[in-house]
Amino acid sequence: MLKFASVNLTDNKNVFLICTYGGRPVFKSIEQVIAYKHDNVVGRFSCKGFDTFGPFKLIGGVSKGHPDEKDIAAAVEFYNGLTEQPVFLK
Repeated sequence: MLKFASVNLTDNKNVFLICTYGGRPVFKSIEQVIAYKHDNVVGRFSCKGFDTFGPFKLIGGVSKGHPDEKDIAAAVEFYNGLTEQPVFLK
């Protein structure tokens, strides 16, 4: 994802971030790419997601059942709020 972003993000754009996570939300790496491209983060959304990476695999994963309907509804609400911002109405 980071390589894709570093190649395909254009300079000086407004962007938003969405991620799922097993442990905790982490945007730091992608935000470094965004800063390098001089882009502006206008919003961040994260929710739990089923995760079997690394040691989580040993216990069958964490956050099973996520994202769920409530998470998806929250993501839609987040997106709808973004589209009402002046930066996206241009």
